[in-house]
Amino acid sequence: QVQLVESGGGLVQAGGSLRLLCAASGSIFSIGAMGWYRQAPGKQRELVATITSGGSTNYADAVKGRFTISRDNAKNTVYLQMNSLKPEDTAVYYCNADVTRLTVRLWYNYWGQGTQVAVSS
Repeated sequence: QVQLVESGGGLVQAGGSLRLLCAASGSIFSIGAMGWYRQAPGKQRELVATITSGGSTNYADAVKGRFTISRDNAKNTVYLQMNSLKPEDTAVYYCNADVTRLTVRLWYNYWGQGTQVAVSS
């Protein structure tokens, strides 16, 4: 089995910064794309940023220039540095990853349990 565990969420004032971390563990052979998504109350889950195993990144327009996604392949970890936070960034942030397992060399998609980010005005 594979687990994604997020950390780093919390409450911050507008203009502040937070750094989210997501660590993948378990029966992992390789990890492909990793990403962050978020879901605000009453809204659908939306993409925030993704990063390929080679380091290519993609961002939602709403976070471009403020958020930076990065990864450490040796640690099976993805990060999201969030700067200049706004109240509209308030949401539960979820980690996502495409993983091949040691026992079954097929791609599976996994989600973390989510971490709450709250930005006060």
